[in-house]
Amino acid sequence: MLFNEDTITAISTPHGNGGIGIIRLSGDRAFEIAARIFRGKNDFDKIKSHTINYGKIVDSKTGEVLDEVLLSKMIKPNTFTREDVVEINCHGGTVVLKNILDLLLREGARLSEPGEFTKRAFLNGRIDLSQAEAVIDLINAKTNESSKAAVGQLEGRLSVKLKEARGKLVELLAHIEVTVDYPEHDIEEITGQKIYTEIKDVKEILINIIDGFEKGRIIREGINAVIVGRPNVGKSSLLNELTGKNRAIVTDIPGTTRDIIEDYINLNGVPVRIIDTAGIRETEDIVEKIGVEKTHSEVKSADLIIMMIDADQGVRQEDLEILNKIEDKKVIVILNKIDLVTEEEIRDIENRFENEKVIRMSLKEEVGTVELGKAVMELFVKGEVSLNSEVLITNIRHKNLIDKAIESIDFAIGAHESGMPLDMITIDIVNSAQYLGEITGESVSEDVMHEIFSRFCLGK
Repeated sequence: MLFNEDTITAISTPHGNGGIGIIRLSGDRAFEIAARIFRGKNDFDKIKSHTINYGKIVDSKTGEVLDEVLLSKMIKPNTFTREDVVEINCHGGTVVLKNILDLLLREGARLSEPGEFTKRAFLNGRIDLSQAEAVIDLINAKTNESSKAAVGQLEGRLSVKLKEARGKLVELLAHIEVTVDYPEHDIEEITGQKIYTEIKDVKEILINIIDGFEKGRIIREGINAVIVGRPNVGKSSLLNELTGKNRAIVTDIPGTTRDIIEDYINLNGVPVRIIDTAGIRETEDIVEKIGVEKTHSEVKSADLIIMMIDADQGVRQEDLEILNKIEDKKVIVILNKIDLVTEEEIRDIENRFENEKVIRMSLKEEVGTVELGKAVMELFVKGEVSLNSEVLITNIRHKNLIDKAIESIDFAIGAHESGMPLDMITIDIVNSAQYLGEITGESVSEDVMHEIFSRFCLGK
């Protein structure tokens, strides 16, 4: 599907004031519109493709100069959307950007929908759907490793593997069709065995792809880590230490933290959303009660619970009650304030948590935070995160579709082992190829595309 008569425009830089702002224009009328409003050294028609040109944006009706700009003209098909594209680099003031955008709209462009530039790149065959999804992952990447994972997918590493698997399935379907059309018994038997062997090979390819999903998901989405414990055990101090900021107020008064406080940290390449919560205890304070309720809500959705124990006060009944509430979660126990107790007292407390990973910590003496980081990495990704040329699946939509493709292959294998005729096996192989095509966009509905691109920002 091509948008031959529809030219779109949007501001591609974030909202707010900045040194530079970029407005993008794409479509068959992009050059016509730009020619009417751009005044440079050379006529617009004489500007070479993929060059940057100094000039001014001028209202064609009033002659008013809106800004001095640098303009890029890019002739299709060698553009992001495979359409004619103009990019205007102007000053990054909110008013300047709005005025130029309004002018482009008055000249005949349409304001783009979220992600429409990338959607056009997909529909015009420049990238497939999984690569399009990698664009938003790259924009939202919070660490170098999540950025590398997105770039790998954008370059087509995942697409190559999936298209290889889908191509094998399509080839097998062609073999089956020939056999059904020429149903000699010996040909069917030979073809059936060949299909049985090759669909098992395809299944192996798909299993290898999804084996790294948990690692990929963590790299892309990060870890939701919630710090819990009784009041005044050091939760806010830990948040401040990990983030390197004074995000949370720290006092000796129990119940100081009343609300959820959160921040992101980069832990060896993995983004971690670290959340400081109100201390869990019975209280008559209305505001603190609300904070405790929010704590329980965050605990339910957490990937990791960091439970803090005050070594100086020892393990109390409230600590054990908290532990019971988080028994179905991944838990790391922090034994804080170890500088105030003896080795024997520390070991006694550790023995109470023999089924959990226990980290000795003294925030006052800066002991234990490095060990916490190592423990988190070991718990989720079994050590260091290193992508190299590894193909990682990071998207839950992709993972679910590959699971369905594998399930369909299992049905086909079961049908063959049960002696079913080839044309019956075809149904499951077709389904498997269909699921893989939904990832790359070779067989995807308009509703799915709308859902994917609606998550993009305007101008991308």
